[in-house]
Order: sequence, then structure tokens, then C-alpha cells
Amino acid sequence: MDANQLFDLSGKVALVTGGSRGLGRSMVLAFARAGADVIIASRKLDSCEELAAEVERTTGRAALPVACHVGEWDQVEQLAEAAYKRFGRVDVLVNNAGMSPLYDRVVDVTESLYDKVLDVNLKGPFRLSSIVGTRMAEGDGGSIVMVSSTASQHSGANIIPYGAAKAGLNNMTLGFAKAFAPKVRVNCIVPGPFLTDIAKAWDMESFNARAATTIPLGRGGEPDEIVGAALYFASAASSFTTGAILTVSGGSGI
Repeated sequence: MDANQLFDLSGKVALVTGGSRGLGRSMVLAFARAGADVIIASRKLDSCEELAAEVERTTGRAALPVACHVGEWDQVEQLAEAAYKRFGRVDVLVNNAGMSPLYDRVVDVTESLYDKVLDVNLKGPFRLSSIVGTRMAEGDGGSIVMVSSTASQHSGANIIPYGAAKAGLNNMTLGFAKAFAPKVRVNCIVPGPFLTDIAKAWDMESFNARAATTIPLGRGGEPDEIVGAALYFASAASSFTTGAILTVSGGSGI
């Protein structure tokens, strides 16, 4: 099989949560360009619809926009139902949606904030993977890709619940890899600092100064630099890979 065939997703259907912006947007476009029809899920339907129109216009692939708060159990179930109703199958699931609110003092973290962080980053991926992974295992198989964070490996003092949730996602990857074997591959991407729309709120002068000394590659990642890892795990290129945790961070944290 040549390289083009290895990464070909023709005839496949890919569902990406948090798919309307940032890393999710880059993955949606990459999957569609590789031949997949896509389901784009995020809380804001208008953003999903805009990207769906772009996908259909530029790639000719079908795109289904779905509003979904992945921290809500019933909305996750509705998302899965919508995907199977439209396409009859899901071959690739990417649990990309997340939230990482900051705080000044850990004692000021409220129960509500803690629960929201765990719901979006851990509970939602658990439920969606349970539903879709079961159907994959009972059908033609597929690939589940978790999107974690380097905070799962070395959490900062101002993102402890987020780091804990993402560490749980890493562990969940291993459990699901066993639960849905041998027909479903389950792997995890661990991104470092990426210059997505969230970075617009950063002090870039300060970030660039830190990156020059703390990140071996000396910079933050561009959103499209997640595509190689995502296509690898989504496609036949990773046919003998499951339970893997791949860090894509420019060397941050090593």
C-alpha cells in the first residue's frame, strides 16, 4: 500500500467534537480532504454550519453540523443518534472538545466550575466513546482518537482540575483500547501549546519569550500541525496501533 492509500479516508465518516474551531477545525478539514464525510459538533450551531458549508464547497464531502454540549449526557446521546441517522455509521470519532478555565487561587474553585471541567473533558468523551465504540465494535470497526493535553503530564497550579481530567482521558484511552479490541483502535494525542483562537487572549510577547527557552522547537504550534497525528490515528496508517499516547508539543515538558 502506498502512502496516499495509507491516509485515504474515502468512504469513511468522521465525527469531531469541538470541531468548529481551533484544532478541531483543522482536523475536520483534513479528514474531508482525505475523503471522509464529517460530523462537526460544538456548542455553537452557527459556527458548525459555517464550517460545514466550507467543507462541502471546498471538498465536495457531506458535512453535518450538530449543536452539542458534550458535558451533557443527553446531548451526547443525541449527537450520536444524529450522526447514525444521517450517515448510518461512524468510522472515526475524535473527542476534541475541552475547556480549561484559569483561576487565581485553588481554594476559590467552586464545585460548579470543577464539575463543568470534568464533565466536558472526561464525562462527555466517556459517554460518546461508549456509544460509538460499541457500535463500531459490533459493526465494521473504527478508530477513536482522544485529544488530551500536556497538562495531563505536568499540570500547572492554575489548571489542576483540567490537568486531572486530561490525565483521566489518557487512562481512559487504555481502557477503551482493551474494551473495544480487536476491531476498534483507541489512541490519544497530547497537544502542547498551539496558537489557536484561544491564543488571541495570551500575552504573546511573554509567551514567545518563554517558548524560546522552555520549548525545544522554540515556538507554539500552528493548528494544522496537529493534522499529521490525527490522520495517522484515523486512517489505515495506524492499523497496528492502539492504546498509544502521542505527544505533539514541540518538545514542551520534556
